[in-house]
Amino acid sequence: MSIILRQARLDERAEIERLIAASARRLSRADYTDEQIEAAIAAVFGVDTDLIVDGTYFVAEAGILVGCGGWSKRKTLFGGDRYSDRESGYLDPNCDAAKIRAFFVHPDWARQGIGRAILQRCELEAQASGFRSLELMATLPGVKLYRAYGYTGSDRVAYTIGNGVSIEFVPMSKTIVQL
Repeated sequence: MSIILRQARLDERAEIERLIAASARRLSRADYTDEQIEAAIAAVFGVDTDLIVDGTYFVAEAGILVGCGGWSKRKTLFGGDRYSDRESGYLDPNCDAAKIRAFFVHPDWARQGIGRAILQRCELEAQASGFRSLELMATLPGVKLYRAYGYTGSDRVAYTIGNGVSIEFVPMSKTIVQL
């Protein structure tokens, strides 16, 4: 079955939320506890409506949504609409890094190039918008994907999310060459 990569639509938020939850619950088990996964789904993982409105969030579709991810020209580094530590102001491409955001793949479609395809599109669009660097906050299962495509960073940082649960992420970055 062929996969179509396209911009996400606002009317797909509920379907994207279900995709994110399914991805987190099945693909994060080797790195996070059930308590961490559920707390992250409740407080951090989720749709960031700003990305959809900005036209910088994408879905991969194969009859159903099988992947999602995007890039941002806004200051928020990670977290969906429910995450309280957000800053929606715009970045300056001359001195700020674009943000790679909210990548999730349906567990039945993992390791089939969906994450890579979305990442490549995001990088090209951020570059075309004048950004010279990218940064992200990787989930532990996502580190391998980003490292394979030239992102650096290995020091883990812990965040306290819902009900005092702590979860670790890895800040990563990449310099991109201007077109």
